Amino acid sequence: MTQELLKIEDLHAWYGESHILHGVNLTVNQGEVVTLLGRNGAGRTTTMRAIMSLCGTRRGSIKISGEESIKMPAHKIARLGVGVGYCPEERGIFASLSAEENLMLPPTIAPGGMSLQEIYAMFPNLKERASSPGTRLSGGEQQMLAVARILRTGARLLLLDEISEGLAPVIVQKLAEMILTLKAKGYTIVLVEQNFRFAAPLADRFYVMEHGTIVKQFAQSELTQNMGMLQEYLGV
Repeated sequence: MTQELLKIEDLHAWYGESHILHGVNLTVNQGEVVTLLGRNGAGRTTTMRAIMSLCGTRRGSIKISGEESIKMPAHKIARLGVGVGYCPEERGIFASLSAEENLMLPPTIAPGGMSLQEIYAMFPNLKERASSPGTRLSGGEQQMLAVARILRTGARLLLLDEISEGLAPVIVQKLAEMILTLKAKGYTIVLVEQNFRFAAPLADRFYVMEHGTIVKQFAQSELTQNMGMLQEYLGV
């Protein structure tokens, strides 16, 4: 039986007076890669931040491994179920720390986090740059570090926001390989992506957002027949 790791029902979210999410409904099952598609401003990043209680007011239901989290603070949400890791668009690398010190910084939130050896096997670039300060890393290396840091914590539900943005194609390809490797290891991944070519082959299911609500959902097997609709909503 498929296990729902994340179930969002009638989610509304605000930043101050601005009502951003208007009744979002979505489900993510264990072991899936699910992608949120939509134009800038559609509400995709706010959905990710709302899951982690990092926006203003939230109303509705967000269940993680069956547990209601809508009234919980972020540090408790991170420890729910299999552990939740959020990689924001801005990455949050500590400039004064080395790559390895950045890796060692986050606390363990669930058992089974990757060891440094496993991280370096997956990201050889980070092994080479282990003693380099955060500011000396390229954009691609910083993105790898931001994701690797989450993998150290033990989180198995990963929320990844625009991880391919502004990166060279060779790095984007490496990130795609990483996602497929993590999926094979049983991780569950929610992607917010502007880069449709990157996201399309990776996702099991797609949700399309417009004006703070879900307007369409479909499976990988239905991608071809939905390309016309995606052209309309995304201009892909």
